[in-house]
Amino acid sequence: MDSGAIRRRLALGLAVLTASGLLAVAAPGEAQAATAAPCPGRKVRTLPFSTGTVLVYKRGGYVCAVTVTKKPGVKRKMSVSVQARGNRPVVDQGKYAYLAGPVTVHAGRRCVWLKGTVGRGSYSSGWILC
Repeated sequence: MDSGAIRRRLALGLAVLTASGLLAVAAPGEAQAATAAPCPGRKVRTLPFSTGTVLVYKRGGYVCAVTVTKKPGVKRKMSVSVQARGNRPVVDQGKYAYLAGPVTVHAGRRCVWLKGTVGRGSYSSGWILC
């Protein structure tokens, strides 16, 4: 392969990388929401309630959770809370259009209590993942 062909291939590769980078910058939230999980690890629970869902992920001794609304796009009062037994809860609350969180706690092998709210709907798990 001559040096001209190598340069053309490098230029094409660079153009493709630049275009994909620009697309990621132009719509980061939409691209991440469609392809990436909100928490690291594997999903261990889906806890639905009237106005949303609490998604629970676990990796190692860590538990991570988010609350997702059933009607995305409109900002409403939302919250998510994770509490390892014997510790204080970690909470994220505010007015969000898509999801509250993620919040992460180190639970080790302890039980956790999860809570989530979207508008007037709410969910409280009791002690789970023991």
